[in-house]
Amino acid sequence: MMTRAQFDAHCSALPGTTHVVQWGDASVWKVGGKIFAICSNWGTASADAIAFKCSDLAYQMLCERDGVGPAPYLARAKWVQVRSNDALSDDDIRAYVIEAHKLVAAKLTRRQRADLGLPDSKSADPKPTDT
Repeated sequence: MMTRAQFDAHCSALPGTTHVVQWGDASVWKVGGKIFAICSNWGTASADAIAFKCSDLAYQMLCERDGVGPAPYLARAKWVQVRSNDALSDDDIRAYVIEAHKLVAAKLTRRQRADLGLPDSKSADPKPTDT
């Protein structure tokens, strides 16, 4: 599994992100003040685990994999925690973190997205037309 430094570097490259260290040394990444990904040891003496927001379908699929499960305190909001080094590849984790960023950013107001330099997700989706 990617290291905390690799996780932080990946998250920092996403547009409009901010980083805080809180909750006992958790690396918390936000967009528009809303959390989309966390790397933490989750209060245990074990190695860091990565958690992120995901879609309903991804949540169901990922929770069926060995080494991935509902994230502590965040599962009802469809967050998973990658607990094992071989549960997902680093590329898969990167892709899911990018999707988590998009999911959270899409919930921001149009003005918040504009202030952060993010695309307006509402105008980016073409509207169906009646023909």
